[in-house]
Amino acid sequence: MEGVVTIQLEGECLDGARPVAAVEAALRWLAVRKDGRPLRFLRYAIEDPASESAAVLGCLVRPTASMTTAAPEMRALAVWGLILDEVARIGSTAESRRRNTLSAAFRIGERQWKSTLDDRFGQLRDVRGVFGDPPPTTTTPMHKAWRRAVSDKLAPCLATNLAILAVDGEAWRPYVEIARAASSEPRSSGGRTPSGGAQPVFLERLLVAVEMRRRTAHRRLTVRNIVAREDGVGGYMARALTGWTGDLASIPVKAIFGCHVETSPGVQPGDPMIVDLRFPRPLRKGERHEFISLACEEDPDEERYWINVDVDHHGIAPGVVDGEGKVTGGLSISITFDDCVPEACWWYAEQTDYERLVRPPAGDRRLLEIRRGVVEHTFLGPCHPREEYGIAFRWPQS
Repeated sequence: MEGVVTIQLEGECLDGARPVAAVEAALRWLAVRKDGRPLRFLRYAIEDPASESAAVLGCLVRPTASMTTAAPEMRALAVWGLILDEVARIGSTAESRRRNTLSAAFRIGERQWKSTLDDRFGQLRDVRGVFGDPPPTTTTPMHKAWRRAVSDKLAPCLATNLAILAVDGEAWRPYVEIARAASSEPRSSGGRTPSGGAQPVFLERLLVAVEMRRRTAHRRLTVRNIVAREDGVGGYMARALTGWTGDLASIPVKAIFGCHVETSPGVQPGDPMIVDLRFPRPLRKGERHEFISLACEEDPDEERYWINVDVDHHGIAPGVVDGEGKVTGGLSISITFDDCVPEACWWYAEQTDYERLVRPPAGDRRLLEIRRGVVEHTFLGPCHPREEYGIAFRWPQS
């Protein structure tokens, strides 16, 4: 990489391999994951030192310990930003074969990349101007370019910079911003198509703060930062419901900021009231807006087993947390309990009602710690249309 001072790396990685070899192995492992983008696994490696991710990616994430006060989300962003920066430096043009194969391997950019590495290279094969015209009939040229790019360029440059950054926590900051910028544009949430009746907005940030009264969700404050997906978006339909099975009843919703409440009867007799949070003016396509609402439940006997978010719109961006612990993107849920505290809490994603009530086994990464009566979780990955996400809990047996 031009313009970077090369230093000699001595000694062994904690993984038992020399630094460059360990970095190369970590990169190859990231590239063949079928079930998520690299940022997800980088965060797992930091959060759970006993996980497979930590065993393989330790050489990438350990240097972020120099960011002494940073949250796991920020440390993972720093490593991901460094990888993005190094990939962008490879090749002299946007048509660089090595740069493009690295982008496909690590699912970089807004393209909806497929799950397997070979399928992603198949997508790249059809991109005009990269691997010739007519394009090759197999993905062999992509695999060759990938191997050369990792071993000759990316792994050595990353190893060099990781050694430098391991002793200078402040030097990570530019890479955090690079990672944030890469995920700042609204995505279609993994390529899943919203339902026909989905609300035409994409949520860049959704903060849900719940105050429990005994076993009831007494107050639910919701902050939404949205992007309109079509012209003329004049409001957002809020669905605050009590109960978890059986008959549902609406909970009064108040407008706090950036909206006002309009209500109307449900579609069918007995349906909950429809609560529409109307904006000061209709939004144009691509226009952003922040608004805040508050739902209050007064029934102290309605026992809750989870706090749920139903994605009835175009999805939610991946989670981002800054150096001060502030959630600047994605879905984050926090719950404050009074003197009635659950015996266990865990986060869930895309599960049935039954599945989300099954307590994860001891040591599972989904289990959440209750600190001073508060439990919280920020979802690292995007939240998809037509799915549900939240925090479930198990109450002590009385």
